[in-house]
Amino acid sequence: MSSFNILSVAGTDPSGGAGIQADLKAFSALGGYGMSVVTALVAQTTTGVAAVHRVPPEFITRQLDVLLQDVRADAVKIGMLGDTDVIAAVVGALDAYRPPHVVLDPVMVAKSGDRLLAADAIEAVRTELLPRADLITPNLPEAAELLGEPEAADTAAMEAQARRLLELGARRVLIKGGHQDTAQSTDLLVEPGAQARAFSAPRVPTGNTHGTGCTLSSAIAALLPQRDGCAAAVREAKDYLTGALRRADELDVGAGKGPVHHFHAWW
Repeated sequence: MSSFNILSVAGTDPSGGAGIQADLKAFSALGGYGMSVVTALVAQTTTGVAAVHRVPPEFITRQLDVLLQDVRADAVKIGMLGDTDVIAAVVGALDAYRPPHVVLDPVMVAKSGDRLLAADAIEAVRTELLPRADLITPNLPEAAELLGEPEAADTAAMEAQARRLLELGARRVLIKGGHQDTAQSTDLLVEPGAQARAFSAPRVPTGNTHGTGCTLSSAIAALLPQRDGCAAAVREAKDYLTGALRRADELDVGAGKGPVHHFHAWW
């Protein structure tokens, strides 16, 4: 295959650091041809979310249908969905078109603390989306909310929560430890019947972390069709994000938490 087409299904971020804008940058940086279906227009900056304009579910279905009837999607990354009707629209498209790789980043709350998923939609994520994703990438608060439990305090608790997410139907879980206060940032890849694999990197001393979750999940989605197995894609994506964090302070974007440097290898 000469090229790989990667689709982001998510909300926007006008500041360019998260959401679809971040996804498209990561896809391109890692050799994927980026495509997008917009689920919400978000008035957002580095300091927070000011407003969200939901895209009608029937128009999301229309976007997905016209795109996937024409263009092969080698992987799909799912980000902000917002509510149960949007989840149903995306589930319908996954069932109809069966993309070979689906990465679900269960976006619930922005780094600024603003809620991006309706509370009553969490059950739909659990029951409808988890079983249809090849990999889910929750951070510690997201994993806790999906399970209705306190946040994991250490790697043993992270693994236990990841295995409970497998019991809910997830095929693979990458539970991210970025919220822990440790010298190393450690993510755990947990698969059924296999020992958990840890992916660690030194924690980068920067306040410019806007969009790290979007960027990691989209990097994995871009790499899954190109690499031999999920672990290889996760390792390379983790290294890519670490590089983007190390160079984040070279950018001058906004007054709040700035974005990571998606194109750190080029400029």
